[in-house]
Amino acid sequence: MKNILFLPIAMFAFGMDAYIVAGIIPEISTSFHITEAQTAQMVTAFTLCYALSAPILATLLAGFPTKKALVLSMLVFIAANIVTIFSTNLTMLLISRAFAGIGAGIFSPLAAASAASLVPAEKKGRALGLLLGGMSAGTVVGVPAGLAFATWLGWQGVFAVVIAIALIGLVGVVLGVPHICVAPPPSLKARVALLTNRSVSATITVTFLTAVASLGLYSYLAPVITGITQHTNLTPYLWVWGLGGMIGSFTIGHLIDWVKRPRAILLGILTLMSVAIFSIPSGLSIPSSLPLPSMIAFVPFFLWGAAGWSSLAPQQHTLISLQPDHSAAVVALNSSSNYLGGAVGTLLGGLWLSHGLSVTQLVYAAAAVGGVAIVIQIGILRRNANPVTTECKSS
Repeated sequence: MKNILFLPIAMFAFGMDAYIVAGIIPEISTSFHITEAQTAQMVTAFTLCYALSAPILATLLAGFPTKKALVLSMLVFIAANIVTIFSTNLTMLLISRAFAGIGAGIFSPLAAASAASLVPAEKKGRALGLLLGGMSAGTVVGVPAGLAFATWLGWQGVFAVVIAIALIGLVGVVLGVPHICVAPPPSLKARVALLTNRSVSATITVTFLTAVASLGLYSYLAPVITGITQHTNLTPYLWVWGLGGMIGSFTIGHLIDWVKRPRAILLGILTLMSVAIFSIPSGLSIPSSLPLPSMIAFVPFFLWGAAGWSSLAPQQHTLISLQPDHSAAVVALNSSSNYLGGAVGTLLGGLWLSHGLSVTQLVYAAAAVGGVAIVIQIGILRRNANPVTTECKSS
């Protein structure tokens, strides 16, 4: 396992870089004299290029030496973040964010393949979990931590921190990861072919809509909180959301193993997420004169973070049971759908706000998208009369 210990560090940098903009939107908007909706498109640029480059460019580089491809992708990521720091206009910002997403998108599937090949068969699950945990921790822990850095380093300093973490990961890859040959990641054609299966396409659609609602809204956390409460201190809300995300990520696997009905569990998760998001404006609007107003306001953020980050695990279980012979391809497709949903959600949120609609309406719209995902998930459950015996043998 020691050969892959630096890979999760790089993944942490990616997770932090993808959504750190959510906490520093006001500062960047002020620096460039642009709207918050325009600033949030930095998230769209990163996540969209991440989602698309992962299946396309990683496959094109399949014949390239794996270690060199890992190093090259990290260099692209680091260079893109340097450009972000020294950008002078919105166009430069968006282009730099796009290339940062491309670097992360190339690295991630190759890192997963490398990790799986560098450990014994009985440790592959732990190795892959370590990589996913690194990226999720980068978002749920790195983003609020980065916001704390921003208070005394400025928004450019936050990206400098991301670069520093990525450099540690790069040095580790150069010195610690051996030269290896791994099987090429699933091709774009292989991923698209899987969508011809009705159950797979329905499951992927739910993943996409969940990300539109959850990750899309998260990109606008700053304007949502300041717009409803006029408070500018976002750090507590980010930490509470992140704490919920960490707890959800670490407990959902045990719940799936116990209940053995991932589809039903996901329906509960989607319901919890949608209700939590819908409750955000009410929680933030509670008068401060009432008992424990802050505690009540934080509850929806905690539940939203827990539900949003725990939604991927039951989807992976379901998809692997549907396509056991193509498990790597179908899980990779689910991951791409997740980040594509985040990109689309951020883009739609920007269009929503740019047309003069309120942040409160944006929150309710996100909850409504979650409601659509619930309806589709109910349909999936009804089409599968015996999910208990067919879904969980592989787990």
